[in-house]
Amino acid sequence: MLSTALITRTDSGLYCARGDFYIDAWRPVARNVLSHAHSDHARRGSERYLVPPEGLAVLKRRLGDDITIDALPYGESLSSNGVNLSLHPAGHLLGSAQVRVEHHGEVWNFTGDYKTATDPTCAAFELVRCNTLITECTFGLPIFRWRDPAEIAAEINAWWRRNIEQGKTSILLAYSLGKAQRVLSMLDSALGPILLHGAVHGMTETYRQSGVELPPALYADAENAKAHRGRAIVIAPPGAEGSPWIRKFHPESVGVASGWMQVRGQRRRKAVDRGFVLSDHVDWPNLHATIEACGATHVIATHGYTGPLVRFLREHGKSAEECATRFTDETDDEDAETEPPGKVSP
Repeated sequence: MLSTALITRTDSGLYCARGDFYIDAWRPVARNVLSHAHSDHARRGSERYLVPPEGLAVLKRRLGDDITIDALPYGESLSSNGVNLSLHPAGHLLGSAQVRVEHHGEVWNFTGDYKTATDPTCAAFELVRCNTLITECTFGLPIFRWRDPAEIAAEINAWWRRNIEQGKTSILLAYSLGKAQRVLSMLDSALGPILLHGAVHGMTETYRQSGVELPPALYADAENAKAHRGRAIVIAPPGAEGSPWIRKFHPESVGVASGWMQVRGQRRRKAVDRGFVLSDHVDWPNLHATIEACGATHVIATHGYTGPLVRFLREHGKSAEECATRFTDETDDEDAETEPPGKVSP
């Protein structure tokens, strides 16, 4: 299918030859349409990038001010050699987008990373009807079913409250772009001070400058760590766990917010006290709801459990195939919740 299709896989990334542009290219290209700013999708080196206006500041913080970016508002169309291109909210993080490509009435839609759950820090996911759907399936197994985010927020705040009662600082590990800001929006600031690791603080300020309303928070420097020890909750990236930086908050209780916490034993393997099942990716039921609702007659699975998803779809009479869309020597990205933590049974 991909060898003669509207969007093809090349050595540089997914490519629309008729429109002469790439989507989430993993090598430098002339025109790169980005689904979002996580580094497994957005890389330096391309001549021009295309994102929604909401994604401008985030992408510049990630790739630098010297890149050339064009902005295309959600829902507006750009024509290139007879191909109509439009971007639509993906609900993954601020400025995330699905890429809709239309040529002579045939519509393909690349979801990028997406979620359908409520998130006040970014535009809500928009269903895009299409003939061919290229969908992520990071959590494309039946075991991944997300609970109401309000329930998870209540659990996080209850954990923070108990830690205060025990004189412990709460350290919550969350990816610095997207997840950290979502977690911050869930916190009850009346409980105590909120501190942010440097990587999280910088990205959170970018969110604020982009118009996203978030609870007040302080930079987690040594002075604030000492002043608020035993009362504060600190949001830090996963890489902070086990580092000397974390010692200044002792005694502490460490939690992690991730969809992988759905997998039995992950909290123990990560050596943390609490695991909160919170993902910025679509779960199994909503993945299939999206596939059915979009009306696609063919599905291409990327990013995640592609094999199990394709087998399931074919067993249920759907035309489907796998497509690898990640460069093989890609470095790990602490902000990209795309790597299964070891073997997970279907």
